[in-house]
Amino acid sequence: MALGCEGLLTLTIKMRVSPEPSLFKELVSLMKRYREGLNHVIGFVIESKALSLGKAHKLLYSVLKERYGLPSKVAQDCYREAIAIAKSWLGNPNRGRVPRAKTPRLWLTHGYSYRVRDGYVEVLGGFRLRIIGWDKRYYAYPSGDARLILKDGKFILCISKSVPRPVKYVVRGVLAADVNEKHIVVGNSQYEYRFETAVEKALHYKHLAEELQKKCSSPKYNAWLRRRGVRDRIRYFHRRARSIIRDWVKKTSHKIASLAKQHLYAVAKEDLTNLVESLRKLPKEHRVSLLILSYRKLEHWIDWQCEKNGAPLIVVEPRGTSTTCPMCSSKLIENGYRRLRCSRCGFEADRDTVAVLNIEKRALVQMWGALTPLNAPQVTDVAPNR
Repeated sequence: MALGCEGLLTLTIKMRVSPEPSLFKELVSLMKRYREGLNHVIGFVIESKALSLGKAHKLLYSVLKERYGLPSKVAQDCYREAIAIAKSWLGNPNRGRVPRAKTPRLWLTHGYSYRVRDGYVEVLGGFRLRIIGWDKRYYAYPSGDARLILKDGKFILCISKSVPRPVKYVVRGVLAADVNEKHIVVGNSQYEYRFETAVEKALHYKHLAEELQKKCSSPKYNAWLRRRGVRDRIRYFHRRARSIIRDWVKKTSHKIASLAKQHLYAVAKEDLTNLVESLRKLPKEHRVSLLILSYRKLEHWIDWQCEKNGAPLIVVEPRGTSTTCPMCSSKLIENGYRRLRCSRCGFEADRDTVAVLNIEKRALVQMWGALTPLNAPQVTDVAPNR
């Protein structure tokens, strides 16, 4: 997700495209040369700090045309993309290795490098790609830059679109979301919804990959690295696991935002920025499950769906949401598997329900300064000897 100018959202539309058979090899060759040129330019731009278009054009334009055989406009798009990647990498305080493009690709400028017309995408150089399928809801909105990539033998065109930013509605309550390994619990003091996670399905394929890798290895030699069929199968299992989580994350975030919009609720969630540090203290099995859950992706897509649906978003402090009584703020004690009880007021509920109520309460404090959730039951002191 990327935010555009004031009043606009920038989203990406993906479509399957297919080139004419006679130009297939020529297009693939151009995309591979572009990838090689892009990797060369990224390293050069980072090393020489040539982060302006004028300087990059002076130093790299002729190189891209002569060494890599790129057309004039494609060469310009190449160093434009390289500068954007370099700036993003240099601006990241936790950056790792220098980024590299792995898949054959092309960066396309709307109106100059490509245009969409009559069910086809016309690309600079005389290439005509038939559109196989795409989301036409945003067809009428202005198009921006696009990327044409070749992945698993399929051509995918990603076009950026600028759409009006929806006006945030006036809220009448809070819909709190609590993330755990097996369920995403969403609700408040009136409703509660539970969405099962896809962790077990993803872990199944991860275990298949690990078993195959272990079967084709020995203490002295990893034979699977030399056997292409086994290596591709292992990669397929890992890719399948990632796809399952990605699909689940998108669908679940859409359900949460739609539910909030339907009832005019604001969406409240915990700030899980430093969760990775806490995971290191957990048992390995539990830690792996939470990592494969990709809670950061879930956060990202909840943010995006709330932005797209006009739902206000509130982020609260996560400390103590699952162990504090939402009625009297006392420390809860365990009373069975995942059940907690307050020794002061007698409140008892599931751990996830407790977290949802506390998240709602903290969100209400941020919005209106309320001390208890809306329609909360009356607090009753059931500990006579206190």
